[in-house]
Amino acid sequence: MEVQTQSTAKPGAEAITQGLAGWSSAFTTASATASADQWARHALLDWFAVTIAGAREPLADILVEEFKASASGPCTIVARNTKASLHDAALVNGTVSHALDYDDVNRLMHGHPTVPVAAAVLALGEMLGKSGRDVLTAFIAGYEVECRLGNMCGDGHYEHGFHATGTFGTFGTAAGAAHLLGRDTGRTAMALGIAASEASGLKINFGTMTKPLHAGKAAMNGLIAARIAARGFTARADAIEAPQGFLQTQAPGFVAEAVRPDPKAPLAVEENLFKYHAACYLTHSPIEAIRELKRQHNIGPDDVKLMTLHIDPGHLKVCCIPEPKTGLEIKFALSHLAGMALAGADTSALSTYSDENANDPGYIAIRQRVQLAPEPREGRARHGADVSMELKDGRQVKVSFNVGIPASDVAAQEAKLVAKFNSLAEPVIGRAKTRTALDMIMRFDELPSLKGLMEAVA
Repeated sequence: MEVQTQSTAKPGAEAITQGLAGWSSAFTTASATASADQWARHALLDWFAVTIAGAREPLADILVEEFKASASGPCTIVARNTKASLHDAALVNGTVSHALDYDDVNRLMHGHPTVPVAAAVLALGEMLGKSGRDVLTAFIAGYEVECRLGNMCGDGHYEHGFHATGTFGTFGTAAGAAHLLGRDTGRTAMALGIAASEASGLKINFGTMTKPLHAGKAAMNGLIAARIAARGFTARADAIEAPQGFLQTQAPGFVAEAVRPDPKAPLAVEENLFKYHAACYLTHSPIEAIRELKRQHNIGPDDVKLMTLHIDPGHLKVCCIPEPKTGLEIKFALSHLAGMALAGADTSALSTYSDENANDPGYIAIRQRVQLAPEPREGRARHGADVSMELKDGRQVKVSFNVGIPASDVAAQEAKLVAKFNSLAEPVIGRAKTRTALDMIMRFDELPSLKGLMEAVA
């Protein structure tokens, strides 16, 4: 069968598919700096933390029950004491890792980069007996592809209603899996072409179990794309940029650029942003600003007449459920979260996001004194927020906060992530296995295989 590969690409988008495929297939261990390796280990540490904790969620029970027929497969379902086929493991672990909405983000991608790619390359690496070094390199490559494509697409894709974790995540997973399989540019381009038809995820399902399913499907679909492409399955070699391709149908406002405009610049994984509140990342700057005002002025709910959150207008489409009824909906209910933060609730604790707290009269009363003020912002400032309060004693107080800036103190970041890992993993797998897993993750690139690590987290 002859496959058509030539067409008139979307203006300014020449050979994007080939460019991404060529870069990712040529990426090697030597291409990754010590800094990129450290950030990648941090990303995997965070992934294991949220996946182990997410294994207790109801959606994990549903998925394990659905795929129990493959329970004799070669791949580990994290924290469930069961095995599964390659594709089922990627789907379940990918979904579970995003279940708590406590996983990392990247502004380049406009979504959650680690959950789809990690779920896929860990499952594939476990099945193939790959070393930690091989898996880490594939992870960095896949992470780069999803972020670079996401950056080219800008805000338009996300604002149009697509969930970038599910869409760009499928491309990142396909590239990462193809890299781990040792595929060349041609086969990687085929994998990306297949991924272009599989990339999906709609923001309308935020606040439901289907949002994390986007991550699981991206992991599974990208894996399938890479595996069947390796066997000779065909797709358009320009499926991303061609007419009626991914960019034309899903990316209004696309601006083409080289895959790596500055080859010496830090890799995308070095711009990773970690979560320390178990809610949508767009709520984090307001939460931090409220906590700062409480510290500065020693105020609580009884002191505040009106609280105004100055946020990017895009937040209104993502995390502004006006009257949450469930714990899951709290994660996307900015006004409610603002009230909880003002009341001193621990927004890092999983137990905070309960149905009881969603319907708590006290929190609802505070929420009614919160107003949202959408104001256009650009770049990293899009993740920032200004919070102003009119106090009952007549004072006006205000502070700004921006969580959209990657950490400059990587050692301090590591300490915070270790604490997060311990707090989430110990209640599920116990202290001994938590310590074993932590040790292995921190020296992930030295592991001869993933066997011991996956046994520790199983």
